[in-house]
Amino acid sequence: MRKTLPERYYLDHFYEFLSFFDGANKVLLSDDAQAFIERFRALDDNAQCIVARAANRKYAVVVVKTFGYDEIHAPFDALFSLKSTGWFGDVLTASVHDITQVMTKSDLLYLLLLNGYKVPASAPKNVLVDTFSDAYLNGHIVETGDLATQYLYCEFDQVLRYLLFLYFGHSRGRLNQFSMRDLGVMRTRQDAIADSARFEHREAALNAFYYANALRQFSLFDEAQKQAFSPHTDKPVFCAIGHDYRDRLLYALGQFWLSKDASKALAYLYQAGSDNAREKWIRETYKTGDKAAAQAALERIIDDPSSDTLLAFAEDFYQRKFGSKRTSVLTDMLRDATQSISLDESYIQDVENGVIDSYQKKQAQAFRTENTLWRTLFGLVFWDWLHGEFGVISEFDRRPQVLRHNDFYARFGDQIDLHLETYCKDVKKLNQYLLKQATTHYGKVNSVFMWRQGLLDTIQRFLQFTEVSKLARFLRLMTQDYANLRDGFPDIMVIEDGVLRFEEIKAPGDQLRRNQLVTIQRLKQAGFNVNITQVNWYQDPMQPYVVVDIETTGGQAPQHRITEVGMVKIVNGQEVARWQSLINPGRHIPYRITQLTGISDDMVADAPTFEAVADDIDAFTHGCVFVAHNVNFDYGFIKQEFARLERSFRRPKLCTCARMRQHRSGLPSYSLKALTEHFGIRLDNHHRALDDALAAAELLKIIQGEVE
Repeated sequence: MRKTLPERYYLDHFYEFLSFFDGANKVLLSDDAQAFIERFRALDDNAQCIVARAANRKYAVVVVKTFGYDEIHAPFDALFSLKSTGWFGDVLTASVHDITQVMTKSDLLYLLLLNGYKVPASAPKNVLVDTFSDAYLNGHIVETGDLATQYLYCEFDQVLRYLLFLYFGHSRGRLNQFSMRDLGVMRTRQDAIADSARFEHREAALNAFYYANALRQFSLFDEAQKQAFSPHTDKPVFCAIGHDYRDRLLYALGQFWLSKDASKALAYLYQAGSDNAREKWIRETYKTGDKAAAQAALERIIDDPSSDTLLAFAEDFYQRKFGSKRTSVLTDMLRDATQSISLDESYIQDVENGVIDSYQKKQAQAFRTENTLWRTLFGLVFWDWLHGEFGVISEFDRRPQVLRHNDFYARFGDQIDLHLETYCKDVKKLNQYLLKQATTHYGKVNSVFMWRQGLLDTIQRFLQFTEVSKLARFLRLMTQDYANLRDGFPDIMVIEDGVLRFEEIKAPGDQLRRNQLVTIQRLKQAGFNVNITQVNWYQDPMQPYVVVDIETTGGQAPQHRITEVGMVKIVNGQEVARWQSLINPGRHIPYRITQLTGISDDMVADAPTFEAVADDIDAFTHGCVFVAHNVNFDYGFIKQEFARLERSFRRPKLCTCARMRQHRSGLPSYSLKALTEHFGIRLDNHHRALDDALAAAELLKIIQGEVE
């Protein structure tokens, strides 16, 4: 049932928002912010509704005619009454961005003509925006004429932005998120709110906001405005949020000036402390010919790295530019892949599962783990810290503060060490703790991992074959630098002959990313066995392929059902079996579908349901490559039918249409009918499942070179 909001929901949300500043965050308020809250609370309900409505708008320019809300008494009178007391002002006090985003094309044209600019009425809006922006910034737009009563500016916009910044911790937060929460569109962390502040004192908050606001403005400026922009970059920062926004601003400035004034760009980049800025500074300094400065900076990073990612860059760049080494660490790791494996090319789009299937055929256990295993372990083991006092500040926070600021171990190092020593002594104790945490917190929103059924199954297999001391070492590394160890984990976990290892799977052409390099190196440092497995493709003539075609009641799997299935099994280029059945879809077959396929309600009245033949389809396709012409259509419908039965269906896929485009390019059409005509393939009853499957099987043989 669709949720509805009460008449004055926006006012309730604004009250809720302002109450945030009655507790620990009150000390962070600027004088203007404190005055704004007091002035707002002194307004009558009608005026408060106007202000709250305006505060919910995306831009600081409001269109007067849109304020005719039924629940507000005499809204236009109230709006201009608030203008007389300073809540709203003339539209020309707004930023050029807000004006041009809100004003219509005709109103922009009117203003330009009113102020002496001759612009043809046929000019597109982007031309009007550019012309208006130049005129406005040069002080040539002074008259507003009739528009003075049609558009107003929210004089409280900057104060509101500061309050939103304190509440959300970033510059993208908006009040409509409260509505999205109440409508069920957005899940929040209402269970984890503590009355605590993001900033230790007011100056920390104000300076962080300065840099965040400067970055936002810079991103909205045109070329001329960016060149004229000269922000204060020496304001002290006292917190991770401030450092982040200052570094991002400096990096943006550096990037902008690189093509215009290299020395100015390098000066901005040098001031920034972020990894990307330091790396960029070194690369650009090296390009300018100042190799000594670049070398000294690299040596400083290698001696005292701020992160594993920056260290990986510095070591690699230093070796390639100042040593005899010519290839990167990433390239070397791929070249030195500890093993290779050959897979049938049917797994080209499903390479990890292909490797898993290969191991299972050899009676080894293999599991898709990637980031899921490690982030779930991390999230459950440290849940109480991640979602405790320093977890989330407002319910809209997704990531715990200690992870957002990457200072988890710095804050709680001693407690983390004690916690790991307590629960990572033996597998049984750790298993009990993980089960307790999962039971207590199951389903709660968090940004570390996703809840799913059987969450602990793979974890328990992992713990059964590993030393918990290794796990403790790596979890500690994650707390010390979660920002660089939250992803990049190997694709699969393999248990073979009682020994556990991880494998990063790389198909031909795949690259090893730097975050993967860092994570793999740290896993090895903790004592885990990690391989890079290089995949080679081949065609296995004995690999069975099942060519499938279905007929349906319509085009969308979630809304429609299957009416017929036809399947042909091919091994070594020969048909070895076929299977066909009409299916009772349990719903009316539209007339247009009957016209297309010839399948009517009467024909399927006594046919089996999909549930009745699901076991047959599962068995017939087991161990096979699922082939179809436009495979995602047929595969998607069958997978959806199994999902309705709460059963999974997973097969490697091959599309005869896509492969034909690769192997026989330049044909006028790649529809099944067109291809059968082109290759002289018999197709008696097009849009009947078995006939179409037989035709697609002939296309498969051509693709595999069995028939020329």
